[in-house]
Amino acid sequence: MYAQAEQVPIFSISELSQLLKRVVESQFSQICVRGEISGFKLHGSGHAYFALRDAECVLDAVIWRGTKTSVPLQDGLEVIATGKITTYGGRSKYQMVITHVEPAGQGALLKVLQDRKIKLQKEGLFDRKRELPKFPRTIGVITSPTGAVIRDILHRIGDRFPCQVLVWPVLVQGPGASDQITRAIEGFNKLLNRPDVLIVARGGGSLEDLWAFNEENVVRAAASSYIPIVSAVGHETDTTLIDFASDMRAPTPTAAAEFVTPDGQNLKLFVQESQIRLQRIIGQMQERYRLVLDNLSARIPDLPAIVQEKSQRLDEWHERYMQASSVFLQRLEQRVNSIKIPSAIRNIDESQGQLEKISQLFLAAFAKCFTEKEQALRWQAMMLNQNSYQRTLEKGFCLVEGDKGVIQSAKALKIMKEANIQFADGRVRVQPLKEQGRLF
Repeated sequence: MYAQAEQVPIFSISELSQLLKRVVESQFSQICVRGEISGFKLHGSGHAYFALRDAECVLDAVIWRGTKTSVPLQDGLEVIATGKITTYGGRSKYQMVITHVEPAGQGALLKVLQDRKIKLQKEGLFDRKRELPKFPRTIGVITSPTGAVIRDILHRIGDRFPCQVLVWPVLVQGPGASDQITRAIEGFNKLLNRPDVLIVARGGGSLEDLWAFNEENVVRAAASSYIPIVSAVGHETDTTLIDFASDMRAPTPTAAAEFVTPDGQNLKLFVQESQIRLQRIIGQMQERYRLVLDNLSARIPDLPAIVQEKSQRLDEWHERYMQASSVFLQRLEQRVNSIKIPSAIRNIDESQGQLEKISQLFLAAFAKCFTEKEQALRWQAMMLNQNSYQRTLEKGFCLVEGDKGVIQSAKALKIMKEANIQFADGRVRVQPLKEQGRLF
């Protein structure tokens, strides 16, 4: 629709806002802006709102939830932000949607690096240092699959101590590099047949180029690794936080390959020298023991002569034994013959007769004693039977008992509620009746 006088197009507010949005986003779809963060606010939705400013102007900025940043954002931090310019029609404003942010300048990076180092050091992530295996069977390498680093490591391992090498290719700088390095360390630790040692390596570069190895997730992954780690990041003068979290730092990737492998040539020389020393020692021992054996053999007497002498002495002892045995048997025979057998038999018969007489006397005395004791026992039993309380009851008497035993008086019976009267033919339970002082 056009005005009749001037023929100028007429837009609605929404149409104009959309037109401006398309123009701005098409012209500034990918830009980098350097500025200082001001008014930083992290919303409950997860989005971050702040402004980038320099000495003269201010640019509103937003980082949507889920966008990762390499440094913690805070007011006063100078950064280089990457993203696009868009408009916000609701308030007729334009703003920058940031997709990547990093500190601007060495000073800001060093401050962030120092603060992060102090934080992780207080958590104890730099305390653990383990010894590397002396003879690894498998070595894991985390680095870029292209470039001189991986070639130098493989070449050096092959020269020194050929063994199995597993390479986990990762980005070593730029967006996403820290995540890939973290996943590589964690992935090696999750393998069923884990490597014996890990090398995390990349070539030299600026502080910005090496920043992925200063990220907190990389440092934590290295500190919690079950596998010993050798860090070989940058040149000898470069220092990253993964160097402190690793078990050993190597100045170069080639040096890392030397740290994790023994020198095969030196091992061969050591084995050869040890073999020569062992052969020399064995030869010396053989010569020494040969001399000892010769000395001992020279001291051994003439065995046949010793045997003949002992055999002659044995014959003499046998002859003496036979003579002594003959004399002993003769003396024994004479002693047996001297014993008077008839007299001994007569003594035995006399002793047996005396024994029979004594036995008869003993049995008679025992029978007499038993009869007297039996008569005395019967008389006492008769007296006990005549004097028993049962005989007394049979004569017409009775026995009165209460709960506490025999009642021996009428006075005691008056206070009883019940009593037992024992007759000769049985027991009766009665209750005393009290009437005018009489008991019924």
